Amino acid sequence: MTPSAADVIDLAFRHAKEQLFRPFRFAQWARLALVGVLAGEMGSFNGCSFHFPLHNQPRGTQHFLAAPWAGFGTAHPALLAALLAAFLVFWLGFAVLFIYISSVMRFILFDSVVERQCHVRRGWSRRQQAGIRLFCWQLALMLVTIAALLIVIGIPVAGVAMLGWFSRASEHVLGLVLGGITLFLVLLVLLAALVVIQVMTKDFVVPQMALEDIDALEGWRRLWPQLAAEKAGYAGYVAIKIALAMGAAIIFGIISVIAFLLLLIPIGGVGALAVLGGKAAGWDWNVLTVTAAVIFGCVALGILIIAMALISVPVAVFFPAYAIYFFAPRYLPLRALLWPPPAAPEPPETRG
Repeated sequence: MTPSAADVIDLAFRHAKEQLFRPFRFAQWARLALVGVLAGEMGSFNGCSFHFPLHNQPRGTQHFLAAPWAGFGTAHPALLAALLAAFLVFWLGFAVLFIYISSVMRFILFDSVVERQCHVRRGWSRRQQAGIRLFCWQLALMLVTIAALLIVIGIPVAGVAMLGWFSRASEHVLGLVLGGITLFLVLLVLLAALVVIQVMTKDFVVPQMALEDIDALEGWRRLWPQLAAEKAGYAGYVAIKIALAMGAAIIFGIISVIAFLLLLIPIGGVGALAVLGGKAAGWDWNVLTVTAAVIFGCVALGILIIAMALISVPVAVFFPAYAIYFFAPRYLPLRALLWPPPAAPEPPETRG
């Protein structure tokens, strides 16, 4: 009998415990942290924001912090526009680069969980071709999503604008409210569909791409009949995974916030001492001080990211293991890889 999504939870927990703690190897833990972050497997616990009341700070400190940017936008509008354009181009290129890296790392994470060993350099050279195929799929999915959002949002908004409802909003309050609610529900359905497609791709299409050297479309073509034949089983998998993800987010979110606060004390203390020291020394913002502030900020951010990644390693192992143990009984090549059949005994030698 094919195990359900609930049946394999214990297998995934046991796998994560054995891979991470029997024995504990910090080098493997660190490599899994790197792969988990770059593969996009780890949840980001950034729901908490910290606001510091700047209005209670001395006026001199406010002036020291705000002086470089006072009136910049009005004095240099063309330069500001160029900086914003360069910023957008940079982040667009960075996003595309991260999608490519995460595509390759997704296969390295799959291999690491199946083999219980994480080898980044070997996996990178081994999984380049599969990563490029997944990268193309993710880019195509992103473009389709953008087009769908433009259609879902752009057409209704353009229609309402052409009818003049925005200019006479007080006369069409009910229609605008109902239209807004409908648009929100449609966007919610679209977002849910996108999330399900991404989950199914990384959990059930990536193993096929890794083991049979096929592209994502072929993987989906093979997966679709299974989804249609076992709707309840896969729906249960998605529902249980959402519940497990929520539980993991709460547990590791609390741990991450505690670690964040503990690290924030020394980092914030050093930053405050630097600002106060600069003010006392009469320093002003120039190329040297701005560069030093940027370097310090990057180092502090890097320390926090590394800490969060190390804390979240069990999540990066458990959820791929959960997908693998659910899919293996339904996919013969993965089942043979996880549970290889025993070797046939050699026939006894016959003496002449």
